[in-house]
Amino acid sequence: MNKQSGIHYLHEHKSPGSAAGLPKEISKIRDTVVAGLGDLLQGAFDAVDDSLFELANNARSNNEQNRYFEAMREIRIKRKGVEKHFQTAVSQLFVQPPRTTSPEVVDHSGTTAETLSLIQNDELEEQVALNAMISKSRAYFQGPLIQLQARFSSIYPKASEEDPVNPLAPEHLCSAFVEAAQALEIQIRERLIVLKQFDRYVVSNLGMLLDEANRILIQAGIIPNFRFHGKTGQTAQKPQPESVKKPVADGEVPGMGGADRSDAVFEQIRELLAQQRNNGGMPRSSNPSLHVVAGAELFQLLAHIPHDPNTHATDNLSKGEPIVVDLHEVVQHLLQQQKPSDGKPAALSEADEDLINLVSMLFDFILDDHNLSAPIQVLISRLQIPILKVVIKDKTFFSRATHPARKLLNALARAGIGWSESDEKVRDKLYEQIHNIVLRVLDEYDGDIALFEQLNEEFDQFLARENRKATLVEQRTRESERGRIKSQKAQETVDQLLQEKLRRHQVPDTIRNILVNGWSRVMFLAYLRNDVEHRWNQSVRVVDDLIWCLHPHLEDDERDQWVRVVPGLLKSLRAGLEEVSYNSTGLDAMMSDLKHELTEAFRAHALAEARADSPPEQGSAVAVDSGEVELASEDGSTAIARQQEIEDAATAEYISKIDEIAVGHWVEFNLVNGARFRCKLSAVIEEADCFVFVNRMGLKVIEKSRTDLAHEMRRGRLTILEQGALIDRALDAVVGSLRRSAG
Repeated sequence: MNKQSGIHYLHEHKSPGSAAGLPKEISKIRDTVVAGLGDLLQGAFDAVDDSLFELANNARSNNEQNRYFEAMREIRIKRKGVEKHFQTAVSQLFVQPPRTTSPEVVDHSGTTAETLSLIQNDELEEQVALNAMISKSRAYFQGPLIQLQARFSSIYPKASEEDPVNPLAPEHLCSAFVEAAQALEIQIRERLIVLKQFDRYVVSNLGMLLDEANRILIQAGIIPNFRFHGKTGQTAQKPQPESVKKPVADGEVPGMGGADRSDAVFEQIRELLAQQRNNGGMPRSSNPSLHVVAGAELFQLLAHIPHDPNTHATDNLSKGEPIVVDLHEVVQHLLQQQKPSDGKPAALSEADEDLINLVSMLFDFILDDHNLSAPIQVLISRLQIPILKVVIKDKTFFSRATHPARKLLNALARAGIGWSESDEKVRDKLYEQIHNIVLRVLDEYDGDIALFEQLNEEFDQFLARENRKATLVEQRTRESERGRIKSQKAQETVDQLLQEKLRRHQVPDTIRNILVNGWSRVMFLAYLRNDVEHRWNQSVRVVDDLIWCLHPHLEDDERDQWVRVVPGLLKSLRAGLEEVSYNSTGLDAMMSDLKHELTEAFRAHALAEARADSPPEQGSAVAVDSGEVELASEDGSTAIARQQEIEDAATAEYISKIDEIAVGHWVEFNLVNGARFRCKLSAVIEEADCFVFVNRMGLKVIEKSRTDLAHEMRRGRLTILEQGALIDRALDAVVGSLRRSAG
């Protein structure tokens, strides 16, 4: 359809009930997109709420926790208004579509290095996040966007190839959301969380909406046989695989089959696989002498593949090692047994060959992924055949993060990350649930994706119940450990301080007893409550003042100061000891003894002079002793000290890696005896330099200092586990591997 026929179509197919007289197909696209984006945005806001709650739960201060709770409250109150504003803005894009740059050009919304320097830091961070979101989506959905731009530009009267329009361009949708989100009075960190979840739940899932829009326009006769030739001279001399050279029809993305048009990742992988196929001299599916098995025929063929050649459905599916199945060999064997009615040898299409190879590579990654716990790795390995059937029937598995089968695999891996090889699985409800899910997929999947949707729903409900229990246990564990460690730290600090002061100064036994057994309790409580009451320094000053007053002072100004200090000192000592209920029956007698000691010290002029004459001998003896100790230290422990310095220097570079472990992240410890166990960082208690780890049930497993953890990591006995979505990590690994082999 040319430009004139597109305009004619616009005038002939106006829908009376549509906004601004839009044709019914455009109105249908608008309604579908607005509703779909509304649903996706609800998921994004739900995820924002979960993220902020998790951050608040793991906050290290009351102020930080209140900040996240305030942001949660603000978003909960205004989210409906933001959703409505966003949907209204998207609807308006179809009435008056803004001009769109070519999808092949990364748009930074007019932001340059010069203009960026003029933007405030918060605005700059938000703009950078927005630009990254737009650039990524335009790269992923390039094919559908090119087609939509051409089709929309042929419909709207004032648009042209030089001045195109596309209401569904990512920059327009993202800008509409940013404008709507301005109503949220939150700080930049929380605003970036909102943008991140919008990218994850909305922008990353635009593919299905773009596909539906193209389908509606194709059915309406708007450029049904799309041809994309690219820019003049673009890659003119670069040979391309046959799959890329073929003309694109019926809404296909260039270089992809019609059913795969939303899969930008699969597009890249197919090009790389096509190079391998050409280099390997594999037969072409376009060969007229071959009978291409595809669609329902191929799915029916796959139904004859046994689920698992090494186990029976009634057995424990996690027994033994992960199953490695050569899918390509199995399918080729089935093809050789086929006897098509036309007498031609059976063969796969290039697209299906690529799918089989891709599924094989995905499972190669999964079975080699150390981040998966061993029982889950074995269970997921049983799903190779069912997942192959899924992707043959529904290729959006690779492009839709919300695809039910993909969600289920990610959920299984994420839920089981905390399992260790030594864990008891028989009595574990979570293990039983995952085992039964895998068993049901093997037994019940017949091509209906609804099975995965049902299993996802059941698993989500189960996890919600289990997580509530584990969260409560972990919270109690965390609070208990914080209290215990802080108390331990307080006691160590008090004991160390008193011992140091009493070692340097000679005091009567009665006073020593008051300080060690009585006043230490006052200092202990002051340390624990110092963040609220700020009495720690005052409690230490009482000790210093008491020791100072117990020693004779000859200068007049010192004696005047002694007279001023003692009354307040006695008052503070009595008040503190009464607060901790120390020896309440004998407190008066104790205070009387204390006054006597202080008075004697004040009067002891002659004793003071005698003491002033005697210290040199004692001091010299001490000096000699110290010198001997120091000499012994130099002679005997230098090698140990040097070794410790080397050890500390080697460990220092790992300290920063330890600080990167966020609360909630999983790690694996490898003990000296070869045993391994996994645990989650539950709390970092900074004042005690203590990292507390818990197991899946929220119970404490181990606690270590930052330095101890760095030592463990340096020795290879501590591994930080990756917790990203399993299939996403697998796809990234496959693309990287193919690119390396192609390069």
